[in-house]
Amino acid sequence: MLGLFLAYKVGRLAVDGRVGAAYADADFVWHLERVLRLPDEADFQHLLLGTEAIVRSANIYYAVVHFPATIAFLLYMYCFRPEHYLRFRRILAWLTAMGLAIHFVFPLAPPRMLGSLGLVDTAAVFGPSVYGPPQTDTLSNQYAAMPSLHVGWALVIAAGLIHATRTGWRWLWLAHPVLTMLVVAGTANHYWLDGIVAAALVGVLLVATSRQEHPSPPVPVQLRRRIAVRAPAEAPEVVKPT
Repeated sequence: MLGLFLAYKVGRLAVDGRVGAAYADADFVWHLERVLRLPDEADFQHLLLGTEAIVRSANIYYAVVHFPATIAFLLYMYCFRPEHYLRFRRILAWLTAMGLAIHFVFPLAPPRMLGSLGLVDTAAVFGPSVYGPPQTDTLSNQYAAMPSLHVGWALVIAAGLIHATRTGWRWLWLAHPVLTMLVVAGTANHYWLDGIVAAALVGVLLVATSRQEHPSPPVPVQLRRRIAVRAPAEAPEVVKPT
């Protein structure tokens, strides 16, 4: 985690001189989505803007759920599903590392920065906002829209919980990445393609790590001996006299 954080900070510094490239890439992504006939983010956001409570809820979801949900997921897997923990921890680490590499190679301004598209920065208008002005924000890389790690991490959480549990309700965990995708698009923090690329990366990592799960550890030898000692002895066979 420390290594990924340091890499993120290096990427944040590296993008400072590539703001122009980030806006050029944003124009490319926007037109590519129109070629692919993906829904218009502006039209979708206008549906949310009709109800202020929904917009504020989306902003809160974007700001609050991302990190706590991921930490809770890792703790749950570590404590209750240890045979699956290592695999999904690695998937999260690799996904984040791949995302950082793409952020460095392909800086991308989010749609909320493109005023010509008719989109609103809902966090700045309605609150709460987790970002300051891009020129003075030294904590986060605001030109790192592709891929959406919000969507990617949410997909890993859903995949891990579906895989590690057996209840028939486990498929409802898919609501988390679906809702996350709607939130990041509706708040103008990401394009649809950001989520699609994140989903593709998660799919590749799930396939690549499909054989990396570890079985539950065997019962220690001493414990097996104690169990054997405590087991009731079989009654001796009675031999009837002939």
